[in-house]
Amino acid sequence: MLRTLAVATVSAVCLLAAPAGAEINDAFGNTVVSRYADGGWVKHWFNPDGTYTAQFSDGRRLTARWSVRGERVCLTHIRPNMLIPRFCTELIDASIGETWQSRDPLGRRVSNVLVAGRG
Repeated sequence: MLRTLAVATVSAVCLLAAPAGAEINDAFGNTVVSRYADGGWVKHWFNPDGTYTAQFSDGRRLTARWSVRGERVCLTHIRPNMLIPRFCTELIDASIGETWQSRDPLGRRVSNVLVAGRG
């Protein structure tokens, strides 16, 4: 159980390391894909109504509420419940097809890309 929560926590923060951009509107109708060096991935979907969904390469899903606070995007009401109830990260300005690097909470590198459509 603890291992499952730790993996879910890592994945949720990975999602936050890959926000849709300084213009969060660029994420609406599109997909942020985060890829790990081991081949694992997380797809992130931000909706105009403040809802958020993530799907992991192992089939798990995560839902939350997102909001912009200054220069950060924050996730709250994360389900399934996480060890930490809120995650915030700096907004990244990205256009469709643009990639950027970040790290998850364990310091692992992750490569992110904003992909057109909901794939």
